[in-house]
Parts: sequence; C-alpha cells; structure tokens
Amino acid sequence: MKNFKNIDEYIKSFPKSVQKDLVLLRNTIKKLVPKGEEAIRYGMPTIRLNDKNLLHFAAYEKHIGFYPTPSPITIFKKELEKYKTSKGAIQFPIGKPLPMILISKIIKSRVKNLVEEKK
Repeated sequence: MKNFKNIDEYIKSFPKSVQKDLVLLRNTIKKLVPKGEEAIRYGMPTIRLNDKNLLHFAAYEKHIGFYPTPSPITIFKKELEKYKTSKGAIQFPIGKPLPMILISKIIKSRVKNLVEEKK
C-alpha cells in the first residue's frame, strides 16, 4: 500500500481511463456532499462528514471499489444484484460505465444515515 498525500496524488497513480472514472466518482461525491472533507484513510480516498468516515473508494486492476458501509448495500440490494458486493463494499468493473444514478442514491442514503446517527 502506497502512502498517498491526497486524493489528487492517488488518482494520478492510475491509467487515464481509470482516472476518468475516479474523477467522475469524486466530483459526484463533492456535488452531493459539499461539506465532506477529503482524506486518505486505509490507503484510499475517503470522504468524511461530521468527523466520521462517510465512504471510501479505490481502484484496483479489474474494478472500482466503493465502500459506503453495510446499510446502503442492504437498502439497494436489488439494484446492486449485477455487481459483486460484500458486507460493506461494491465492485464496479473497470471498462464499464459507472452507474452514477445508483451511486448518487447510495451517497444520499449514506449521508442521511450518518446524519441520523448523529442525532
């Protein structure tokens, strides 16, 4: 695992085709979570909100990993059927368009969940 200083450095470490997807994902998160703070945690891009990790994302050889915690994966189980998932992770295959509408729904759900946790 490399020690990246920031998300820009992380993204630049991948081929241009993967960088495009990572930038799209990052920009979507920034748009939906304008108060989110960017960080590198566990060697991957992380968005923090209210001093808590909101979600992580990372690129691998064959997929983009998206880590929104278990709750959204359960909520969107039906829509995620065509993707490989685990308790807290979703794998989006490299070379296929990211499902941005679904990703946006997941991000919104995660923000709502984190806000409710704070209450």
